[in-house]
Amino acid sequence: MTISDEHLTANYGRFPVEFARGLGTRLWDADGHEYLDFLAGLGVSNVGHCHPAVVAAIQEQAARLIHVGNLFYTAPMVALAERLARTSLGDGTKVFFTNSGAEAVEAALKCARKAKQGGDVVSLHRAFHGRTYGALSATPQEAKQAPFAPLVPGFRACEATAAAVRAAVDDRTAALILEPVQGESGVWPLDDAVLAAAREACDAHGAALIFDEVQCGLGRTGSLWHFEQSSVVPDLLTTAKGLGGGLPVGALIAGPEYAGVFAPGDHGSTFPGGPVIAAAAHAVLDVVTDPRLLARVRELGERLRAELAALPGVGEVRGAGLMTACDLTAGGAPELVRRALLEERLVLNATGPATVRLLPPLVISDAELDEALTRLRRLLSP
Repeated sequence: MTISDEHLTANYGRFPVEFARGLGTRLWDADGHEYLDFLAGLGVSNVGHCHPAVVAAIQEQAARLIHVGNLFYTAPMVALAERLARTSLGDGTKVFFTNSGAEAVEAALKCARKAKQGGDVVSLHRAFHGRTYGALSATPQEAKQAPFAPLVPGFRACEATAAAVRAAVDDRTAALILEPVQGESGVWPLDDAVLAAAREACDAHGAALIFDEVQCGLGRTGSLWHFEQSSVVPDLLTTAKGLGGGLPVGALIAGPEYAGVFAPGDHGSTFPGGPVIAAAAHAVLDVVTDPRLLARVRELGERLRAELAALPGVGEVRGAGLMTACDLTAGGAPELVRRALLEERLVLNATGPATVRLLPPLVISDAELDEALTRLRRLLSP
């Protein structure tokens, strides 16, 4: 196998592996070696690789109609919007489709600012909302922001505490945006008190509460939407990643208070909500709305975190459902992830110098969970 970066930009730290095939929780490289995937394409392949129902939906729709653009209706798009609305923010909810999570966040920010006729946006420290300019401006991480300054004005950040949220949101605020489980910074579930304070502050000052569930939604934490595990309902909800079963898709789900904000010409895009992608998303939703699957995600997640905590060299373990991270007491997470890939053929991710993230497909078996833990134990054992 020959891998060349000659014509690829250098913005990804790619590993020297070329994947050629996937099925369920397994991947095979171009040389035929089999890997156990505990990253799921950065939280995309929630239903596993090449799920047969997703593949069949794509094939059937692609043979009928691939694209017409958003000046027209297609049945898969209309049905998907209704399904997302009814399973999330309820009556009066409307959906704007995008190609990605970052684009869904951009749409949410635009919607909130139009509704308020301007105003600041508050985000939380440790947040990650994407790399387009609005989403990046809501991502208070110096290493990601500094090379692209100046950013979009009117963004502020505060600590992820109830007191800090109450102090940060005021009459200038158009929106408070947060991830209920902060993913890219190392899987940090926010306390219910923080979510409740966010809702109270937004209500008090006429600001939109945006939940970014691009990573923690769609069954990843053991409920279709993570906000269902609290008493707090957002005004705007963003989703992407796992929705398309591997195809690029995202959506802004606007609750009743914000469903009528966008008017013709306010925002748009060429490809989102296309019939093939919508057909794939329907197949994904058929899988991740199964109560038995969601209960199993919660059960396996608890077992995964308990067994990770017992491994040598593992310190704090965090997560919800099958969205998990562990900190290594001696650091060296990027090196461990590389060794896991090349020595144990286990696909993981490092979110920092000491943090390993695990995002397995939601369809993993008990045996595959045990297998991943065995491979990790070999790597961590002195």
